[in-house]
Amino acid sequence: MAETPRIYVACLAAYNAGTLHGEWIDANQSAEEIELAIQAMLARSPEPGAEEWAIHDHEGFCGVNVTEHESVASVAELATFVEEHGAVGAALVSHFGEIEDAKRALEEQQAGSGSSLADWAEEFLLDTGQLERVPENLRPYIDFEKYADDLELSGDIFTVEIDDTVHVFWSR
Repeated sequence: MAETPRIYVACLAAYNAGTLHGEWIDANQSAEEIELAIQAMLARSPEPGAEEWAIHDHEGFCGVNVTEHESVASVAELATFVEEHGAVGAALVSHFGEIEDAKRALEEQQAGSGSSLADWAEEFLLDTGQLERVPENLRPYIDFEKYADDLELSGDIFTVEIDDTVHVFWSR
């Protein structure tokens, strides 16, 4: 992943007074370290006694939305997860809406990947020995694309496409 996950945290007292005061904070650190960075930013605010803050921007989360009032703990956990699992992990968080479900999918539901869903289906049938039961002269007639589409349409699998790779997961 090219970008380090980070958030732009703004001081709301300054914002409400018509001044932009905030800073970009790396999110790939502990919640305590992020909180200390936020408190340091607030201490430098042009508005005395600044206490409230909001996340006004974010980057490096591979498309996962970070809300304005996301907890610091959630930001730190999400940044760690996205750095560890990249765009596939981020797509799973977006798919499920929860990091725990995305973790479970990565650990228990991965079915493999391929350059297309049809390529994955062919490899799956080879790996599981199912294709060996089909006589050699009939194998060219198997429609792997149709088979894979049926698995997806029936809800048996779901896919996440990243760049030119289709990642397949069992729906369980």
